[in-house]
Amino acid sequence: MSVITDPVSVEIYGQIYNVRGEGDPAYLTELARLVDTRMREVADQFSTIDPTKIAILAALNIADEYSRYRKRQESTAGVWMEKAEEITEKLGRSITDATSRS
Repeated sequence: MSVITDPVSVEIYGQIYNVRGEGDPAYLTELARLVDTRMREVADQFSTIDPTKIAILAALNIADEYSRYRKRQESTAGVWMEKAEEITEKLGRSITDATSRS
């Protein structure tokens, strides 16, 4: 069962937020740092000073990064499944050949 932590104060783009979640409070702080960093990177690239627009663009960047990561993981898992099937077939043939020679 997951335990909700006490609120943790984090700063994101100059604003203090009290957040709570499951697990280690240090993890929440790490996530907040990631969001803050991404927002600052976006703010450096665009002329807007609207924090809401900056937050949305940062969220889109993070979502894109996550989506690409997930697709790579799914692709890698598919390759491993194919390799496992190949090895299983080879082992099956080897066992069949060995028993037919006996």
